[in-house]
Amino acid sequence: MSTPFPFTAVVGQDDLRLALLLNAVSPAVGGVLVRGEKGTAKSTAVRALSALLPEVDVVPGCRFSCDPGAPDPACPDGPHEPGAGAERPARMVELPVGASEDRLVGALDIERALAEGVKAFEPGLLADAHRGILYVDEVNLLHDHLVDLLLDAAAMGASYVEREGVSIRHAARFLLVGTMNPEEGELRPQLLDRFGLTVEVAASREPDQRVEVVRRRLAYDDDPDGFAARWAEEEAAVRQRIVAARELLPRVRLGDGALRQIAATCSAFEVDGMRADIVMARTATALAAWAGRTDVLAEDVRQAALLALPHRRRRNPFDAPGLDEDKLDETLQEFGGSEDDAPDPDSDPDGGPGGGGGQPAPDDGGPQDGDTAAQPEAGDSGEPQPSGGGAGEQSPVRASEPFRTKVLSVPGLGEGAAGRRSRARTEHGRTIGSRRPRGALTKLHLAATVQAAAPHQRARGRSGPGLVVRRDDLRQATREGREGNLVLFVVDASGSMAARQRMSAVKGAVLSLLLDAYQRRDKVGLVTFRGQDAQIALPPTSSVDAAAARLESLPTGGRTPLAAGLLKAHEVLRIERLRDPARRALVVVVTDGRATGGPEPVALAGRAARLFAAEGTASVVVDCESGPVRLGLAGQLAGELGGTAVTLDELRADSIAGLVREVQGTTRRAA
Repeated sequence: MSTPFPFTAVVGQDDLRLALLLNAVSPAVGGVLVRGEKGTAKSTAVRALSALLPEVDVVPGCRFSCDPGAPDPACPDGPHEPGAGAERPARMVELPVGASEDRLVGALDIERALAEGVKAFEPGLLADAHRGILYVDEVNLLHDHLVDLLLDAAAMGASYVEREGVSIRHAARFLLVGTMNPEEGELRPQLLDRFGLTVEVAASREPDQRVEVVRRRLAYDDDPDGFAARWAEEEAAVRQRIVAARELLPRVRLGDGALRQIAATCSAFEVDGMRADIVMARTATALAAWAGRTDVLAEDVRQAALLALPHRRRRNPFDAPGLDEDKLDETLQEFGGSEDDAPDPDSDPDGGPGGGGGQPAPDDGGPQDGDTAAQPEAGDSGEPQPSGGGAGEQSPVRASEPFRTKVLSVPGLGEGAAGRRSRARTEHGRTIGSRRPRGALTKLHLAATVQAAAPHQRARGRSGPGLVVRRDDLRQATREGREGNLVLFVVDASGSMAARQRMSAVKGAVLSLLLDAYQRRDKVGLVTFRGQDAQIALPPTSSVDAAAARLESLPTGGRTPLAAGLLKAHEVLRIERLRDPARRALVVVVTDGRATGGPEPVALAGRAARLFAAEGTASVVVDCESGPVRLGLAGQLAGELGGTAVTLDELRADSIAGLVREVQGTTRRAA
């Protein structure tokens, strides 16, 4: 086993280290979500934490890590008699993004269960992580069905496996730690709320600190054991401090004043539900214990708010995480009594990060980047203008308020990644048939299995009540669920779209579709066209907030190279099919249908559109034409694409213009 990088040797990242240590002191805090760019020691710090956790007592031979002082009465390996246990190090179990359901919750031997009535159960990662750490790297890329299982286990402290009448339950209480890069997509709100604390990490911009990061990493790579030995004393000191804080924790007093500050803070920042209040209370208590105090102070409440509230304030994926610290300080001062109790944001009472308790060898954090000011709204020019050297370009305008859109889906039955948009063959969903299993059996179709085994019972010498089942009799259930798609937006940013009110409405519609794509677990891409050509504003990604940011800063003006936009989108889809052939695409063209610039622009756009129709690519045209006189060019474009057209008004889910539309993959039939 390789020697892990020492926790105390991590340079900077004070908030990250503090959040992890608070969970080590009080696992009831509820885990940590670490958000940040790649290469910022997220995984290194998490993996290093396990070496600092105190050892746990377990029942000898129990695969589910039962506590010998209070064994689980429903343990599958039980019942256990209370008695002496055996100590072992706390485990850190990693859940791979591509793990199967059986690997997470465990697997039943269906053949033995049917033939012998034996509950032969192989524990999964949830059992391994009981009383330890469950670590999910790139947690935002985890499949939905695994997220659902994690939510259930985290909420109930137990894992349930129900399969064809066979039921297994075992305890599964663990410290959930996840890391993610926000550029690759956001988490579902339900899972986001399950993490007690969240930390934003970024690489330091301070040269001296960056030099120290490189120096320590090179030293570790050259001699891991020697490097760890040089930090052994600091590691032992932190380990002892965790033990002392755990012993002190039950004696920490959370007074009415601190509780009132916690409740007032959660109310002031309008967080949903009561979990935030409870997490803040537990975090503030752990901060006091970590600092060696038995009373919770205002500084503990402040630090707890900074760790527990930012991810709970987001109403949609386009909201920036974080708290207004001035508002936080005002709230704490208003409900905290005297001015002396008000926290100082620059104070460090215990010589450590975050103001809530020190750590060995703290490092200074890097400077923070400021927010970019919003651009002013554009002018009202709506006529096509030549684009060259910036001529005719309009400043970006803000998007109108997003709304709930109608469901746009790809026709047919796909086999792509799990999601919530289009019909697909999946491992989860309603059962529609059966087949012989390819590889390991995961979902038994009981009726089909019995039907396959029944004709052979006499030949197999059946003499008792049990059914004689062989491997060839087993049938896998085929199921239909939903998949996520690649939603590629092709947005007209030409001068004909540049009127302020009109472009604001267009951006609002695209923003609404992006929000819908986030909720349905799609990948998104953005192609824009204006002036003389088209460009890929955002390559296909799972980060819809990145697409929203590019949309917000989108300038307009110039001619309308519609053909160039369609050809650029066609090229993007060609490349994506090579990367992920199972993921089907939905092309959303946002335009008024006009084509200008170059020789025969209308004919060229028609030929480009027919490429999509020939390949059966699902498409929809969002018709942005407005005014009493309409040319119907967007509808003609939809016909060439083999798709359908909707107006901005019809796109709304509450529109009375029609029912939910399904995108047609072939040319619409004449009425």
